[in-house]
Amino acid sequence: MAHTSTRPWTRPHDWAETVLGVVLALSPLWFDTGTAATWTMVVLGALIALDGLVSLARPGLVYGEGVQIVLGALAFISPWVMGYTEFTGAAWTSWIVGALAIVAGAAALPMAGAAHRAAGQH
Repeated sequence: MAHTSTRPWTRPHDWAETVLGVVLALSPLWFDTGTAATWTMVVLGALIALDGLVSLARPGLVYGEGVQIVLGALAFISPWVMGYTEFTGAAWTSWIVGALAIVAGAAALPMAGAAHRAAGQH
């Protein structure tokens, strides 16, 4: 597992994060939303996907997993904060993607730490 965690473009957690971000960003295309929901989902989704791509390209960047956890938490609370809980599909997508991004980020922390240590970036 440590060998995989040090090679770019091989970590499954980061691929999951990238896909989750794309799903969140594109969700307004297939769910009814308002302006606040659309912008929130597109921006957070794009940021989650971008963070996933950066983590894929640079597996030794431990802070990327922390960013992923924070972005996942923001996606999770966004239906309440931005007031789009009445858009059921959009809200559930935000809750599910947010929770999965948090789980993926937490699960990837040990792999990112191992890659960081293997690269000698103490």
